[in-house]
Amino acid sequence: MASMTYRAAGVDIDAGDALVERIKPLARATARPGVLGGVGGFAALFDPRAAGFRDPVLVSSTDGVGTKLRIAIDTGHHDTVGIDLVAMCVNDLVVQGAEPLFFLDYFATGQLSVEQAARVIAGIANGCRLAGCALAGGETAEMPGMYAAGDYDLAGFAVGAAERGDLLPKGVAPGDTVLGLASSGVHSNGFSLVRRIVETTEAGWATPAPFAPEATLGEALLVPTRIYVRSLLALHHAGLLKAAAHITGGGLLGNLPRVLPAGTEAVLHAGSWAVPPVFTWLAQTGGVAADEMLRVFNCGIGMAIVTAEPQAARAVLEKTGETVFEIGSIEKAKAGTPPEAGIYIPPGWPLDPPA
Repeated sequence: MASMTYRAAGVDIDAGDALVERIKPLARATARPGVLGGVGGFAALFDPRAAGFRDPVLVSSTDGVGTKLRIAIDTGHHDTVGIDLVAMCVNDLVVQGAEPLFFLDYFATGQLSVEQAARVIAGIANGCRLAGCALAGGETAEMPGMYAAGDYDLAGFAVGAAERGDLLPKGVAPGDTVLGLASSGVHSNGFSLVRRIVETTEAGWATPAPFAPEATLGEALLVPTRIYVRSLLALHHAGLLKAAAHITGGGLLGNLPRVLPAGTEAVLHAGSWAVPPVFTWLAQTGGVAADEMLRVFNCGIGMAIVTAEPQAARAVLEKTGETVFEIGSIEKAKAGTPPEAGIYIPPGWPLDPPA
């Protein structure tokens, strides 16, 4: 009987080793104070005190990219979904007042393509550089029979730290202002609905995007999630940030109340920020009502922050490259009621319910 091998069963150890060697320089380029060791060990090591923390509280987050990956796979554009992966994790850390320290990735596929995986992980390394954290390690899983040819899945794990007395949210009160930071587009939520809407049209991923004709539809929808880490940390270190909410699935109405104390509510005005054309196109093409758009998508606001000093906060944020809108305020709610967010939709708003 012929001797069986792991490679014949569909797993190529040599390809995995080749991928590790290829990504080592990418990981080294993200090194930062506190990292001990490097890629290739059995676990990642990090010393928070070497990173400058005196009394650190560790903060962790895990997330994925969702079905946005389907578009990346179908178009062959694998270079930016890694940025999405990092963004979805580190944006959740920074709203707690934490500085991202290191990141781990999980890449799973049926048959490993070193070229494809290297492009994805190069995007992860790019996201780590944007967030100021180290790509400290990860796992590449080759699992024959689990994924269709060319398919893969991603998960990310970020660890950060904050000084014990600097955790957020803190001190939110009626009279505070809600500022919105512009998103770069759809980010990484709602893509099952995006793909369903595209299926109702005659457009393909390679056709010009109706809302951005300088790009293909696939390219326009794959614009990566904006990473807000450096901007929010600058605001936090300036003592101007009381709370922040990463606007992911659930939208403004679902995420902002998560950082509000009992007895308060957020009153928002939908006409106070610019809505990117992609959302108007999705609403009109899919016949999606405004309240559903606001519940599924960020609709142009990728991060909402609460501050008592909006002018000073705006100056810091704009200096770090953010586009800032004043979108509402914190008000007193009835005693005993849970925190809420309500939004006024003015007539003629770009995401009004379709006629």
